[in-house]
Amino acid sequence: MEQNNGTEVAEFILLGFTGQHKSWCVLFTIFLMIYMVTVVGNIGMILLIKTDSSLHTPMYFFLQNLAFVDLCYTSAITPKMLQNLVGTEQSISFIGYMVQLLVYGAFITSDSYILAAMAVDRYVAICNPLHYPRIMSRRVCIHLLVGSYFVGFLNASVNVSFIFSLSFCKSNKINHFFCDAPPILALSCSDIYFSNMMLTVLVGFNMTFTVSVIIFSYTFILIAILKISSASGRKKAFSKCTSHGTAVTIF
Repeated sequence: MEQNNGTEVAEFILLGFTGQHKSWCVLFTIFLMIYMVTVVGNIGMILLIKTDSSLHTPMYFFLQNLAFVDLCYTSAITPKMLQNLVGTEQSISFIGYMVQLLVYGAFITSDSYILAAMAVDRYVAICNPLHYPRIMSRRVCIHLLVGSYFVGFLNASVNVSFIFSLSFCKSNKINHFFCDAPPILALSCSDIYFSNMMLTVLVGFNMTFTVSVIIFSYTFILIAILKISSASGRKKAFSKCTSHGTAVTIF
């Protein structure tokens, strides 16, 4: 990795909050409070589900892991962002950039697949309740969870490996406040067509697949609920989707 003057690129400068010198204290306080609420809320949810035996169901098993994933990808970004807000140098090493990009990309992708797994869980619970315990067994839930993590880390590893192989001979200043793929690709002096194509294909596939699973699951759920004759039955069926609907909104 060489710059125009022949020196090796050892770090990148994140310019996301450059020019916010007067309001850095306000921004730092806001982001710190949001991060603290996120950490406490997610840890609290994980501990509550773990200690309360009545919540040891597939739905809350996925919700517990969703909280863990949210905790991981916010912790991959926010501490460094807060450090850059209060520091004089908004820099991050090349390896640090790649690690943050890998962790963030892996967990944000896993997040989408866990939400999709939760939608499937609700579909089985409402549309096939008699066979729910057999279909959504502990083994199936673990397989869905492991698959979500595997796809997340595979997706992130592929993207990071392509970026890591590029040469950087332009400016090392990145107009962003955390480590993301498009900003660093813009600094490469290599041919980035294939890297951009892979990024677009992988992100597009993951988003299309997971959103489609959620939409189709809830379409069939809605059809099944509308077929219920009693108002109390429809209300009970809708209540089964509350946790997942809240999770989709929050996460």
